[in-house]
Amino acid sequence: MRFTALNSFLVRIISTFFFIGYLPLIPGTFGSIAGVGIFCLFGGSNWPLYFIFVFCVMVLGLLTSGQAEQLLKRKDPGCIVIDEVMGMLIALSFIPPEPKIIVLAFLIFRILDTLKPYPAGRLQNMHGAIGVMGDDLVAGIYANIVLQLILRLN
Repeated sequence: MRFTALNSFLVRIISTFFFIGYLPLIPGTFGSIAGVGIFCLFGGSNWPLYFIFVFCVMVLGLLTSGQAEQLLKRKDPGCIVIDEVMGMLIALSFIPPEPKIIVLAFLIFRILDTLKPYPAGRLQNMHGAIGVMGDDLVAGIYANIVLQLILRLN
């Protein structure tokens, strides 16, 4: 694929979530923190708007992350963090906006994103957008399930 300057810029800004992915050392963690920030803005108070935003992040991630791999000439480079933003937003879905629960959600998501439970590991091995986004989608869903169980057992 041939990239124009504008296309290249848009792919980079979206896939790195406004260049958060270029922060040093732990870009995936910074991407997850961005997801928490978005949740704090309107999660819990306006679920329809929240889910529209989550859907838009997912679609934009699917549209740009595979292109970013091509542009950067690497499989799932660390600077692509829109997948962590999406996964964290999914993990926080239908969760009460309480600080201790948000921190717990963050920790569970980061652990699951690191461990890559089935089928996340398989998805990550795929090429393109599915390989970039799929494992974080699974980690976000699993984290949400764990959180829902914890909330219901308390």
